[in-house]
This record gives sequence, structure tokens and C-alpha cells, in this order.
Amino acid sequence: MGQKKWKTYYPSGNKRVVVTKELPGNRWLDILTRADCQVDVCTSTDILSLDDIKNAIGDRCDGAIGQLTEDWGDVLFKALKLAGGKAYSNCAVGFNNVDLDAASNRGIPVGNTPGVLTETTAEMAVALTFAAARRVVEADTFMREGRYKGWLPTLFLGELLRHKTVGVVGAGRIGSVYAKMMVEGFKMNLIYYDLYQNKALEDYVVAYGDFLNAMGEDPIWCKRAGNIEELLRDADVVSIHTILDESTYHLINKERLQLMKENAILVNTSRGPVIDESALVDHCQAHPQFMAALDVFEDEPEMKPGLKDLHNVVIVPHIASATRWTREGMATLAASNVAGILMGYPAWQRSDITPFLGKEPPRAAPSILNAKEVGVTLYHE
Repeated sequence: MGQKKWKTYYPSGNKRVVVTKELPGNRWLDILTRADCQVDVCTSTDILSLDDIKNAIGDRCDGAIGQLTEDWGDVLFKALKLAGGKAYSNCAVGFNNVDLDAASNRGIPVGNTPGVLTETTAEMAVALTFAAARRVVEADTFMREGRYKGWLPTLFLGELLRHKTVGVVGAGRIGSVYAKMMVEGFKMNLIYYDLYQNKALEDYVVAYGDFLNAMGEDPIWCKRAGNIEELLRDADVVSIHTILDESTYHLINKERLQLMKENAILVNTSRGPVIDESALVDHCQAHPQFMAALDVFEDEPEMKPGLKDLHNVVIVPHIASATRWTREGMATLAASNVAGILMGYPAWQRSDITPFLGKEPPRAAPSILNAKEVGVTLYHE
């Protein structure tokens, strides 16, 4: 299977599944072996090329579990189909690395892993927000370098966020949870931009504002921005939670960065190309009070020149979903997608996938994106 190192589990399995990265926990592996699958796992931490994955698929492969870092398009789906492949799952909720049309044209169901990243990613966005606002990483480096000589009234002045305005771009599951955390935890006003109104979120913030008022505290407000420009002008913190597609590529560009406040904070835990990273470098260089905090990057794993040298940017390596519970849950769902299809199970249709994390999971594939297109039966109790 090429130069990369691979490890085989349950070699007597009648079916074969290729997994392009080692996954956390053991439950995902138990799911596949109980489905009578030999499981070949790449133990290398390197990003696999198309040739690496094609070689691993070989001439006999019933299913595969891949990663966001891999280009699952017609080349790989053709190879998978020729090898007898019947199922693929991304080990991620996002699937901008997957050509769904190519998979559907080959008759291959594609799974993803929603529902277990929401709170974890929102918490990371909060952590990044305050790491930037209070200059935590910069101060940590200062201490480790032995530069601290004593308390000073002007040392590492940051931003107080209480009763400021948080802007959320993309008020879906993760964006809504992040908004609630910032509103409830820090009494922030909320402005959000989304193609669709999120009335449930608006009602929640209004109700919380009424509660604060009843307790003798200043109320808060919530509004939906008419456009992205309005949000960028008004918000003290902007957190991005949108999908990546043609309409959101470089959504945050040079011109829109110029609309933001001098001391604003920009947080991205969605997808790197939503921000024009080179423009962000230029903006942060020119506006030292502006802060950014990034979990994702435009050309992962690379960063645009100059980004790593900026003291007003917090950078972490795509770890927003990196809690044990979430990553093990993602692995469980990805394995359940592949095993479910290989065992002829229908596709689950509910947004709540937590039953698959319990002791007696449903006999279904938890999240198949193109179930209707490839003719997978839908689950009905």
C-alpha cells in the first residue's frame, strides 16, 4: 500500500475498509470489526496524496473513512467503485473536500459526522475570543522568555467584553451556541448575519434580556444584520461560523476588514478560505490594536507569509473539535456510516444522532448526505 505505514485489524474480515488516519478511541474499530470488516489504518501523520489513497484502496475495498485534508473527488470515487466500494464517510461534519456529485454518479453513499461538534467548537471559539481579547498567548510567551520584571499599569492591556457587541456570521448550530455563551456569560449584545432568520435565537436573547431587566441589570439586545457590512461595522467581536462555498470564499477581505473597529476581534473556527489571509496579515500589521484568533487557515497546513510573526494574532492547529468526547464521537459516527451501509441499513433521518453514541445504537447509518440520490432506504421506526 505504498510508502506510508499501515496497520491491519481483523484480517479475517470478509469486507475491507480503508481508514486514512488513526482515529481516537476503540469503539469505531469495534463497530467495523463487528460488521465483519478487515480494517486497514494509515499510521502516518502525513497528509495522504491521491496516489497514496488509490494505492491503499487497491483492487478490493468495500468502504473508506477519510479526512478533510483529502480531495475526495471523481478520481478517488472511481477507484473506490472499481474496487467494489459501497460506502465512504468523512470523519468531519464539513464536506467541502468531497465532490458529492461525483460520489452520487458512482452510486456511493457519503457520510459525515454532525451533532457532536457543536458545543465543543463553540467553546473553542469562546476560548479564542478571550485569548485574543486578553492577550493570553502574547503574555504567556513574555513570561516564558523571562521578560517579566514586575507589575506595570500598562502591561498587556486588553479588551473588556462585558456589555459589548458580539457579531456572529452564520447562526447555525455552532454559531447559535457560541452566541448564547457570549450573551449569557458576558452580557453581550448580539448582532448576527445569516441568509435565514434564526427566530429561536432571537427569542432566546430577548427572554434573557427580560430576565436581566427583572433582576435589576441592564438588558441586552439582539438583531439580525441586513448585510455583512453592517455587522462588521457594529460588532466588537466577530466570530465566523459559516460554511465554505463560492459565496463565502474570502467573505472577509481587505475592504471588509477596513470596516471593522480599530480594536475589534476576529475569530475563525469555520473554514480558512472564508478569510483572505494575506489581507488579514496586512490589516493586523497596520492596526496593532486589532486582534485575530484562528483555528483554520487558507492553505492548511501552511500559513500565509507574516502571519506567525504577528503578536496580535492567536493561532492554533485546527483543534476546535479536539475534545476526547467529540473526536471519539466523530470516529464512531464515521464508522457507523460505513458499517451501516455495508450491512444494508437505512439512513437515519433525525438531526439528533446521540442514539448512535449509546449502548444500543439504531440499526441505521447515522448521516448519509446523498441517501436519496443513491437510493439508500430512509429509516422509519
